Amino acid sequence: MATRDFIPLNIAVLTVSDTRTPQTDRSGDTLAGRITEAGHRVAARTILPDERERIAGQLSEWIADPGIDVIISTGGTGLTGRDVTVEAHRDVYEKEIEAFATVFTMVSMGKIGTSAVQSRACGGVAGGTYLFALPGSPGACRDAWDEILAQQLDYRRMPCNFVEIMPRLDEHLRRK
Repeated sequence: MATRDFIPLNIAVLTVSDTRTPQTDRSGDTLAGRITEAGHRVAARTILPDERERIAGQLSEWIADPGIDVIISTGGTGLTGRDVTVEAHRDVYEKEIEAFATVFTMVSMGKIGTSAVQSRACGGVAGGTYLFALPGSPGACRDAWDEILAQQLDYRRMPCNFVEIMPRLDEHLRRK
């Protein structure tokens, strides 16, 4: 069987937190390090407070940027009142990738047991861009990247992966 060449992607990282700074953003650092180690590029990175409109606005800005293929956010996926990242993601999704949440829960169950039910990690697509919302812990970011995203964002992964269908994500927006 012929092997495929690796296709590097441009990935933006958004940390959602009322308290983290560039110096204390261990989850964002975890993602940025793994993205780079995998051969992809960190196309943008920022930290925003837990404010739904600001999060959705940043996601929309990055979705509109042709230089960004994937957006990964960390933080704000829990159950407390300030956790609004999932709602902000869903404000911009055209389609949700429901199985991402299921697979993330399965991975989490093996690591943290039934505490996995407290996460609302999610994934979706908008404007030809993939979006994933992960919990704010470095461990959860590591698990999501290592167990799911590193594989699905690798064009060489068979039998299928997210990269190979990227050219068709926005086909509904093109003229017929």
